[in-house]
Amino acid sequence: MILNIAAYHFTPVDDPAALAAQLRSLAEAGELRGTVLVAPEGLNLFLAGAASAIGQFLDTLRADPRFADLQVKESHSQSLPFARLKVKVKREIIAFRREGASPLPGRAPAVSPHELARWIGQGHDDEGRRLVLLDTRNREEFAHGTFAGALTLPIDNFTDLPEALTPHRSALADAVVVSFCTGGIRCEKAAVWMHAQGMDNVLQLDGGILGYFEQVGGFGYDGHCFVFDERIALDPALRPLAES
Repeated sequence: MILNIAAYHFTPVDDPAALAAQLRSLAEAGELRGTVLVAPEGLNLFLAGAASAIGQFLDTLRADPRFADLQVKESHSQSLPFARLKVKVKREIIAFRREGASPLPGRAPAVSPHELARWIGQGHDDEGRRLVLLDTRNREEFAHGTFAGALTLPIDNFTDLPEALTPHRSALADAVVVSFCTGGIRCEKAAVWMHAQGMDNVLQLDGGILGYFEQVGGFGYDGHCFVFDERIALDPALRPLAES
């Protein structure tokens, strides 16, 4: 059985190239496959391999004080869902290209999976505000599944979100808006940016859909969650739609 992990962490990285080289060596030593992205704003990774090798990789990474609090989403598959290992240095660990979107000065308020499940069940937050779930993923992804009744935007790239959101902003003013994505990275950036735009009623789903599946299951969710590997998508029990 193969262990698959998805993780990101926003933290200042003074020398992304050096960190990328270190993580490449560590991943190669454990025969891990997947993608590691390093940028001045932090780290984003999707890796798969033997559980022992994944554990050693994470232990070494968390020994670095910058990544001591790294949160990881786990799932399993019968085979490696990545053809090879890719380690890249980028300007951003997820491209958004907007000022005021960096979580480094402080992240936007978050809602936990269990708290969101309660709000979904009652149809509003604990203050009585109507609940709007905002999908920050692209149309290919939410075609596989999304939260029931979620606001989806006809975008192909995350960088398209600000323009696509503009027509909806006035209608969202009286709601509590929970942004969500696959693992949390895009909805975190989007929530920070929306706060910078004056949308103080926006929260982010901590851990994204995969974190919700891990802690809650599929309550309030229709379909699968698209993932960026050969499994294509995962169901709420974190089982792959396809196996190679």
